[in-house]
Amino acid sequence: QVQLVESGGGLVQAGGSLRLSCAASRRLFSINSMNWYRQAPGKQRELVATILRSGSTNYAEPVKGRFTISRDNAKNTVYLQMDSLKPEDTAVYYCHCNGYATSSRSWPDDYWGQGTQVTVSS
Repeated sequence: QVQLVESGGGLVQAGGSLRLSCAASRRLFSINSMNWYRQAPGKQRELVATILRSGSTNYAEPVKGRFTISRDNAKNTVYLQMDSLKPEDTAVYYCHCNGYATSSRSWPDDYWGQGTQVTVSS
């Protein structure tokens, strides 16, 4: 079983920065994508940023130019650098991975972290 553990959330003033980390408990055989989602109170969970196996990245429109997703394969860790934070960025942020834990898997699995709270004050 693969576990994802997020860290780095907290309280920050508008305009500030935070860096979230998501560490996998072990190396996966192959990863299709690693993603950051967020869910604000009363809203649906939304995709924020994606990094593909190729290294290509994609961002939701509200965070383009402010957030940066990256990874450190040696540490089995993905990061989300969040700059110029706004109150509307307040949410629980979740790490997600789609991949193959071992070479024997026929289909990729989805793994989720427990979430980390980000609160941006105005």
